[in-house]
Amino acid sequence: MPDVPLARLLVTCPDQPGIVAAVSGFLRNHGANITALDQHSTDPAGGTFFLRAEFTTPDLDLTADALEGAFARVVAAPFAMDWRIDYAARKKRVALMVSKYDHALLELLWLWRRGELDAEVPLVVSNHDDLRAEVERFGVDYHHVPVSKDTKAEAEAQTLALFEDAGVDLVVLARYMQILSPRVVDRYPHRIINIHHSFLPAFVGADPYRQAFERGVKVIGATAHYVTEDLDEGPIIEQGVARVSHRDSVSDLKRTGQSLERDVLAKAVRWHLEARVLVQGNKTVVFA
Repeated sequence: MPDVPLARLLVTCPDQPGIVAAVSGFLRNHGANITALDQHSTDPAGGTFFLRAEFTTPDLDLTADALEGAFARVVAAPFAMDWRIDYAARKKRVALMVSKYDHALLELLWLWRRGELDAEVPLVVSNHDDLRAEVERFGVDYHHVPVSKDTKAEAEAQTLALFEDAGVDLVVLARYMQILSPRVVDRYPHRIINIHHSFLPAFVGADPYRQAFERGVKVIGATAHYVTEDLDEGPIIEQGVARVSHRDSVSDLKRTGQSLERDVLAKAVRWHLEARVLVQGNKTVVFA
């Protein structure tokens, strides 16, 4: 966690000369100290420019609202920027969703309890009641919201009400085995993160690791991405892979795959919370 108040500026805009100078000069002139700065251009000649700056805020000569207003006028408007400033002191509130597999969920809760996720976790929502005791040991509220074909709309309305009451900023699907409808996805654009095995579009459906075993795959992996209305096709944040062989059983493949899922999802969530991810179309720029 930061020792001094910290803010993060994210910028996307058409590439042109002077962007870095304008941003850094503005922050310097208002008492900010830039501690990290990353940038990327898709094409220096007319492409898209991405920037992430971390800066300390104790010596600012403006309030946060005034700083943002001045930045909008002085820097953002002339460069046609899409931008935002995140303040580390304003911790994002994260809702976790899960079904029966506990590995990704418990990894996130463990990291959160150790202070390694810069967030608050007010609740877990599940369509099964199996993991209640595990979650409540962390002091987190557990909400069982059953889902069936006939009750899906009512279940989603209940879930959205829980998120609204908790002031949720980010939703993480830690192996939640239900497809979210557009009404949920549209409520949290680029603020729902999912994890799944990386065999897709191969081995769809139940028991993908047995299917992979029967095909004799040599590489398995995991993918974390933002959820969109196109199933499992949202912008990818992080992926991980591991080699396997004919010596590995189905259980070995599952164990390796679940380890990858834990690691990949934790990285994706951490990077989102630390404002390291910029989305362009169906791709991401990740300043990790």
